[in-house]
Amino acid sequence: MQNVGSIALLIPIVTMVALFTFLSIAVWSEERRKEREAHYRSELMKKMLEQPGPAADRILELMRDEEARAALQKREGRRLGGLVTMAVGVGIALLFWKLNPGEGLWTIGMIPLLIGAVIFLYSIFCCRPQEPAPPRQTGDSYR
Repeated sequence: MQNVGSIALLIPIVTMVALFTFLSIAVWSEERRKEREAHYRSELMKKMLEQPGPAADRILELMRDEEARAALQKREGRRLGGLVTMAVGVGIALLFWKLNPGEGLWTIGMIPLLIGAVIFLYSIFCCRPQEPAPPRQTGDSYR
């Protein structure tokens, strides 16, 4: 009978160890991927500086498009995060209003609702896409 109790105690311990092992490997691999991308990008920039020309201009334009796409994706992620947080706030407010009508517990749901509203409004008004920088001229334009 004592073995059943010790096995039942080991199940959550093993589960937690497995979860944190998985999370640490996932985070490590993602950071490694980002590091490789940064390294390849810096190597590409070095080669572009060594051999300017129309191909370098195309690569630079592709890199600018990639950066704009990443900024747009980040902005949309903030917008979605704000909407989800607002929905959680509405859900909590409705839950407490239904469980305890007449009491003011439903106002607890206003906390995530307002936080979500701030995140959503920030993504709309403060994170506007920037105008692209004019392309730099290469060659003899300094005369």
